[in-house]
Amino acid sequence: MPNLRFKSFFQALAVVVIGVFIAFKILTGKPKPDPKPIVAPAPIEVSVIQAEPTAQSLMVTTQGTAEPAVATRLSSEVMGQVLSISEHYRPGGFFKQGDVLLSVDDTQYRLALARAESQLAAARQRLAEERGRALQAQREWRDLGSESANALFLRQPQIEASQAAVQAAEMEVAKAQRDLGKTKIKAPFDGRVRQKLVDLGQYIGVGMPVAEVYSTDEVRIQLPLTDKQLAMLDLRLLESANPEVDQVTISAKVAGQTWTWNGRLIGTGADVDIQSRVHFVMVAVDDPFGFNDDVNDPPLTPGLFVSATLRGKPIEGVTQLPRSAIHTDGTIRWVDDQDILREHGVDLLQSDGQQAWVLGLDRAMSVVTQLPAGVLAGTRVRTADALIGAVN
Repeated sequence: MPNLRFKSFFQALAVVVIGVFIAFKILTGKPKPDPKPIVAPAPIEVSVIQAEPTAQSLMVTTQGTAEPAVATRLSSEVMGQVLSISEHYRPGGFFKQGDVLLSVDDTQYRLALARAESQLAAARQRLAEERGRALQAQREWRDLGSESANALFLRQPQIEASQAAVQAAEMEVAKAQRDLGKTKIKAPFDGRVRQKLVDLGQYIGVGMPVAEVYSTDEVRIQLPLTDKQLAMLDLRLLESANPEVDQVTISAKVAGQTWTWNGRLIGTGADVDIQSRVHFVMVAVDDPFGFNDDVNDPPLTPGLFVSATLRGKPIEGVTQLPRSAIHTDGTIRWVDDQDILREHGVDLLQSDGQQAWVLGLDRAMSVVTQLPAGVLAGTRVRTADALIGAVN
C-alpha cells in the first residue's frame, strides 16, 4: 500500500515538471519581433491668407421706421353742420396746400359779419359827426375873438372816443371775416389724409378734431446705433448743431422687390435710450412719393420698415478676412515661421456672413481660413500654398 502511494506521487510530480518545461519552451522559444522606427504623423494641412491691414471706411447698417416729418390733427375753429366734403377727404387721399377739405354751415357767421359791418358803419358815422361838430366849435370860438379854447368845448374827447369805437368795430369785422373763412377747413400743407374723423351732415363744435393728416414733402427715419456702430462714425459730424449733408442709402422691400432711396443725415437724437442704451441719428428723405420725379419707383410710405446704410469714418489697421476664420471666442488661428499653429485675439468690427473686418492683426500674418475640428494651438501644420493670398 505505501508503494502505491509513492508511485502516484512520483507520477503527479513528473506531470508537473513536464508541464513547466513545455511552458518554458513555449515562452522562450517565441521569435522576437523585428524593431521598426517610430514615424511622426504628417502635419495637418491648413489654408491661410496673408493679413494686409489698411485704412478702410466701413458701412454701418441699421434699421428703422419711416415717419412723416410733419403730422398733425386738424381741428375745427367754428361750430356747425358739415355741408360738404372734398373728394380728397378720405383715408389715403392726397391734397395740396389750400385745398378745402370740408365746409361747415356758415349762416350764423355771415350774419355775424353783417352785424359787425353795420356796427362799423355806425361808428364811422358817429366819428364823422363828431369831427363836424368840432369844426363848428372851432369857428364859434374864433368868432368870440379868442385863440385858445377848452378841449371839451372843441369836442376832442368825443372825437377820440369815436375813433376808438371805429377801431373796435374794424377789429370785429376782421374777426367775423376770419370766422367766416374758418367755415371752410383748408389743408395747411401738401399732404395726405391718414384718417378722417367726421362725415357729411355731422354737427361739429369748436376744437373738435376732423382729420389726421401728414405732409408728403419729407419723411424722417430715426435709426438706432449701438456703441460699436457709433465708434465707426464721425462723432464730431453727428453731434454738430448743423451736421454736413451726408448721403444715406435707404432700402425696403415693397411688393416683393427691394427698392432704394437717397436720404441725408440731419442730426442726432437728444439723448440716449435709457432702456437699450442705444444712440439715435435722424435721416430725412425728400419727396418720398416721387411727385417731382419721372421714375416709377414705389413711394416711401410712412410706417414702412426700412434698412439704412451709413458710410463710416476711415479706420486704420482694418483687415478683411473670411468669416470662417473668426472663431466663436473672438480669436483667429495663425501659423508662425516654425509652422506652429498659434492663437490670436481680434476686435470684430463688422461681418456680413461671408466676410469679416477686424482690428488687431499684424501685416503678413498667415491667418488660417479653415481648420479641422479638434486641432489645437501648438500643433505643427502645413500650409496649402495654392490657397495663400492677400484679401483686401
